[in-house]
Amino acid sequence: MCKAGDYLAQGTAWCPGCGNFSILEALTEALAELKLSYHEVIMCSGIGQAAKMPHYVRLNGFNGLHGRALPPAVGARVANTSLKVIVESGDGDTYGEGGNHFIHNIRRNPDIAHFVHNNQVYGLTKGQASPTSEEGMKTGVQTAGVILPPFNPLTVALTMGAGFVARCFSGDKDHLKETMIAAITFPGYALIDILQPCVTFNKLNTYAWYKQRVYKPEDHNPSDWQAALTLSRQWGDKIPLGIIYNVPHPTFESHFPVLQGPPLATRPFNPANTSHLQNEFL
Repeated sequence: MCKAGDYLAQGTAWCPGCGNFSILEALTEALAELKLSYHEVIMCSGIGQAAKMPHYVRLNGFNGLHGRALPPAVGARVANTSLKVIVESGDGDTYGEGGNHFIHNIRRNPDIAHFVHNNQVYGLTKGQASPTSEEGMKTGVQTAGVILPPFNPLTVALTMGAGFVARCFSGDKDHLKETMIAAITFPGYALIDILQPCVTFNKLNTYAWYKQRVYKPEDHNPSDWQAALTLSRQWGDKIPLGIIYNVPHPTFESHFPVLQGPPLATRPFNPANTSHLQNEFL
């Protein structure tokens, strides 16, 4: 049985105080509580500080292109349905460059847990505004302030039909761990938008800024879509945390008879079955 520390692979390159550290701790503790061995999980990522996560954990990993974390994750899940598939990515990588994949994989509903480290800035490329940056926020590029309203990932996920939508704060590790466990075990696409301070480039959305605003709604029914939609649009003086919506529906994999039974990756391959293709194309 693996302990949380057993999943750690090497030292990190994150800035001291980065919110990614507690996300890493929450993840390893969640994996340990789920009693998942290294070979039972694959983690896919794109490019960015959050996307470095596969470098730091002892799991199967795939570090892809910027904005392209989800395609290899779906491919891995289709090829081997016995795997737990986790995507770790940032707000720019997921909601910006990867926005199209984000939307359409919600629609497809593959069995994937997607953890988005949302620091509201491009931390790897020196602090430009990201899709979730606050309107009016000044950066080294947006010197007069961001002119556009921020992208709302929870509302988009809900309106696209996501079955599991949650928001957490990296400053509350235990709550994040429990939500990660729920997402990993959810049968379908599960999104956790993780509010994560960038101590180097985002001087607005600090730990103190979040702690003054985040709260856990009492008596919220996560099966009530309309209530979830209302909570998803709450931002500013109060920011709700927790599982906003949790209603499973048929997964992408369940629609294909060929994917029922043993995983494709473990089935015998008979080259003779491809002879007609070889004759046609070679």
